[in-house]
Amino acid sequence: MPVQLHSRTGDDEGDEARIEVIPLIDIMFFLLAAFMLVSLSMTHLQRVPINLPEASTGIPDSKTPPYQIAIDVNGVTTWDGKIVTPSEITARLRAAAAPAESRVLISADEEARHKQVLGVLNAVREAGVEKVSFETSD
Repeated sequence: MPVQLHSRTGDDEGDEARIEVIPLIDIMFFLLAAFMLVSLSMTHLQRVPINLPEASTGIPDSKTPPYQIAIDVNGVTTWDGKIVTPSEITARLRAAAAPAESRVLISADEEARHKQVLGVLNAVREAGVEKVSFETSD
């Protein structure tokens, strides 16, 4: 049954009120674009601030590895913003679905001690992960 905006008088059938679809589609596209822009602006990387060393022979990797471990200037190792030990790194990677197929990115500050970096690398290797890369600045 159509919606009536006025009362009928006599034989006058009048026009039926109808909802226009095109303006609704425009509004929905606008809302979709607005929500996409807002959600993209809310994305923040939760990382420890570190100064990466430069590498002239590095090859950029377009794939983001699922596991990112950072070592700051004081040698503190973090995973997803939480401080971890090498044994915790090994345990977490072993608990992964397929450790041999996992990829790990190690981000170490340029002033970090070589011993801490090798400790993290050894912990990753003990878990059975073979695909390890180091992050550098361009």
